[in-house]
Amino acid sequence: MKFQANRDVFSEAVSFAVKLLPQRTTLPILSGVLIETTDSGLQLSSFDYEVSAQTQIPAEVEEPGRVLVSGRLLAEIASKLPNAPVQFSTEDAKISVRAGSANFTLLSMPVEEYPSIPQVSGEAGLVPAEEFAEAVAQVGVAASRDDVTPVITGVQLEVGDNTLGLVATDRYRVAVRQIDWDNGTTSGETHTALVPARTLTEIGKTFGHSGTVSVSITNRDDRELIAFTADKKTVTSLLIKGNFPPVRRLFPEQVDNHAVLNTAELIEATRRVALVLEREAALRYTFTADGLTLEAIGSEQAQASESIDALLTGQETVVSLKPQFLLDGLGAVHSEFVRISFTKTENPNKPGPVLITSQTSKDQAGSDSYKYLLQPNLLLR
Repeated sequence: MKFQANRDVFSEAVSFAVKLLPQRTTLPILSGVLIETTDSGLQLSSFDYEVSAQTQIPAEVEEPGRVLVSGRLLAEIASKLPNAPVQFSTEDAKISVRAGSANFTLLSMPVEEYPSIPQVSGEAGLVPAEEFAEAVAQVGVAASRDDVTPVITGVQLEVGDNTLGLVATDRYRVAVRQIDWDNGTTSGETHTALVPARTLTEIGKTFGHSGTVSVSITNRDDRELIAFTADKKTVTSLLIKGNFPPVRRLFPEQVDNHAVLNTAELIEATRRVALVLEREAALRYTFTADGLTLEAIGSEQAQASESIDALLTGQETVVSLKPQFLLDGLGAVHSEFVRISFTKTENPNKPGPVLITSQTSKDQAGSDSYKYLLQPNLLLR
């Protein structure tokens, strides 16, 4: 095998191929990147039985072939090569990588033991890449990081005729967002796919500037897979099995009691006042006609409080919220102002979840469909 490729193009392709591979794997061979020559250049692939990545790049191929090489090592080397064409060749079990005056020799891995890369051929729909990336970032932050309950470590995709819904929860908060979806010539029943949040987050970052992203779901050998394709790059992921909790029903149809605040001011005040808090403690937020007061009783050594402007509609309200959970929601509201709505419970002395949505101005609701529902700290104890 022998080829020459542009340094930057080759480095970016290797980096993409290894990005989703686990840092540690029980099978060393799964840490490899498969490089194959094609009619138009190269195809680079990686696969760990759960996630696969595949990309094609142009190259001048002198001798066709296929080789398996340590992915992270090759990515490190490729990113630090001098700015010159990459000369790649193999001889027996040795791989030579040259660029300018730099020369590396690597050992190849047994390519015949490498598993087949999954191919997805199901019906595909299209989503706008920037909107998709934004939605994934907004919703993914609410997914659980606790592997004890795998079903809530994912983001549920809900496919309709012309919309794609994204939902995530970790029991303490729920985030949802709707975006446009073009299912081509097909239409029919709604279906869902539960995708690992870590994988989906990386896909959102990777394909965020790709124009449109093609999404297809298939059932292959009793394995449900989802594939995302754009710019000659494809990522497949095994779906999480299980029933996602019906969290959409937690969102109220209408909330009369709410406050509108400047998003940046609320973020900055929360970060300042939270400095004195002990870990896992909550901040007290008091909403009145005069504005919002934040209070932190950290310990005997330190307390803090701050007041900021807030436009309150309805009753004066006091809620205790975990600052990081609130900041996650505020960071996902991409608008100058934010609306915090106060839901009710059957017990008048027990505050309901707060609903966070975007707000275009002090008196006009935001136009996006992002919603973030956060339980008061009372329910976390």
